[in-house]
Amino acid sequence: MPMQSSMTFSSIVALFSAMVVLASIPSVSVVAVSTRAATSGFIHGVFTTIGIVLGDIIFIIIAIWGLSFLAETMGSLFVVIKYLGGAYLILLGIGLCRSKAKELETEEVIESSLLSSFLTGLFITLGDQKATLFYLGFFPAFLDLSKISYFDTSIIIAITILAVGGVKLGYAFMADRARLFISSKIRKGMNIAAGCVMIAVGVFLVTKA
Repeated sequence: MPMQSSMTFSSIVALFSAMVVLASIPSVSVVAVSTRAATSGFIHGVFTTIGIVLGDIIFIIIAIWGLSFLAETMGSLFVVIKYLGGAYLILLGIGLCRSKAKELETEEVIESSLLSSFLTGLFITLGDQKATLFYLGFFPAFLDLSKISYFDTSIIIAITILAVGGVKLGYAFMADRARLFISSKIRKGMNIAAGCVMIAVGVFLVTKA
């Protein structure tokens, strides 16, 4: 890979704008971030977002390096990830449905569940093996993958963090603000609803083609 940058300022702005729009579209990841923030607080929405962004970065690196064959040769691994991720989200959903709404959470509970929020976001993203093909088809509209440099790769990763991460954090913030005005009784219902959503997402990951 050459070390020179093949991206112009206009292409950077265009790519950033496109990724913001794509990240803003209601999707499974938006639902996951919103439900985690609404039921457990903003920090959980943050960790879910981190998981989503990390999963996107992994697929982006694969696409940028032209390793589309990796998705094919690792097909069985993607299937394992998909089923593990789906099972994990189903168990998480069941846990949410059975949990009791609390006015205050202890530091221990928060620390032990932040990992689950991170894994929720990561598994949702890694469970979609079509993401590699999406990025392979998406990036050529903004840059020449045959001439891309390591510096370009860093720029694209930074754009992803700012665009995707920023939008998802916005959803998390709004969901968390709404949670503060909701009673514990209603929050219990939200936990059940969020749990059902997580179970549905898990089933979706397991059963989709």
